[in-house]
Amino acid sequence: MRGDGVTGHIRRKSGLVRSAFLLAIALIAGCVRLVPEGTRPAPIAPPATKAATAALAGVSPGPLASGLGFKADNTAAALRTFIQSCPRLTKRIDNSGLTRPDDWAPACIAAKGWPEGEAPRFFTTYFETAEVGDGNAFVTGYFEPEIAGVRTRQPGYDVPVYKLPPDLVRARAGDAPPLPDGRMPLGRYDDAGVFVPYYDRGQIDDGELAGKGLEIAWAADPVELFFLQIQGSGRLRAPDGSVIRIGFAGQNGHPYTGIGSVMRERGLIGSAPGQYSGSMQGIQQYLRDFPEAGRDLMRQNRSYVFFRELTGPGPVGALNVPIAGRSTVAADPAFVPLGAPVWLQVDRKEVSGLWVAQDTGGAIQGANRFDSFWGAGAQARQIAGGMSARGRALILLPKGTLARLGQR
Repeated sequence: MRGDGVTGHIRRKSGLVRSAFLLAIALIAGCVRLVPEGTRPAPIAPPATKAATAALAGVSPGPLASGLGFKADNTAAALRTFIQSCPRLTKRIDNSGLTRPDDWAPACIAAKGWPEGEAPRFFTTYFETAEVGDGNAFVTGYFEPEIAGVRTRQPGYDVPVYKLPPDLVRARAGDAPPLPDGRMPLGRYDDAGVFVPYYDRGQIDDGELAGKGLEIAWAADPVELFFLQIQGSGRLRAPDGSVIRIGFAGQNGHPYTGIGSVMRERGLIGSAPGQYSGSMQGIQQYLRDFPEAGRDLMRQNRSYVFFRELTGPGPVGALNVPIAGRSTVAADPAFVPLGAPVWLQVDRKEVSGLWVAQDTGGAIQGANRFDSFWGAGAQARQIAGGMSARGRALILLPKGTLARLGQR
């Protein structure tokens, strides 16, 4: 999780990573997943549904799953991803108000032995489709970035990658007002025992955490690390070719600010002659061409992401299971049950099809807002960096769910 999203957070959310376009967009519009219950943003996205959950936003029956035009390769990948999610899906509380853990048991039991070659039949057998709100979807993309980094500090690698500080805690009841979702805010207790906000990005960059043994690695480029924080997870590659995979561990409690929106307001990016491109690459170029101004811009985003080393097969999302490129989407868990299949029919062919909601992001909020994960590498970076799609979204729910909700 995703991390805070640039254009789209981190991020998870205790989730994963965090997107190229999100990067570009979050940056641009203020929109990071791989992050558990993490964070990310978006550009010109449709207004988010104001209702607090899918159940309150309104759910209506969609078309028969058999009529969606499932394709074998796409559904086979979705089936593998769905199976990965089942151990959590059948135990966790669904914050959307749509399903109960037991609802997923029949599909999860059947999925274990289902032939991948017959994956379309699995989804038509066990699921019905539902539309949340008006069903109008907005989709961005994210990927697992790789930047230069080492485990032990050495010349040229001076940017600390911090693990979660032990003094970053939630306030005890009565020590601070609760957040709108009812949770207590994140912060720290000072020497007098008073709960105060945690150090923001500028304070951390100035060394508030230095020398406390929190460094798990060292990066070469502060700009690349900033964007990796937006993604929420990624890889650090050393000069000898060794790789350290890191994922979202937590966030400092300060709100995310997309520096792209700040840059656009200041006329620094855009399509006019002399302006830098609003793409992730254009924003990064500005930050490097004007390092002092770039440093101040990055500090506008007071949110700061902490990492942990990952040793499994891939980045981990908000469900705490590995996420899969071209198969996982980040979604708002208030509107989509985490672990549920999602059908996207949008104006970008490569992102249309069946996905599984396994991640979250700070900028991925509201009904029908999704962030598609494309894996790692140059192609993933290119696709995610240019992903912006609109169309229709359907949630696949266990058969019988709509009848129980009174929609059949």
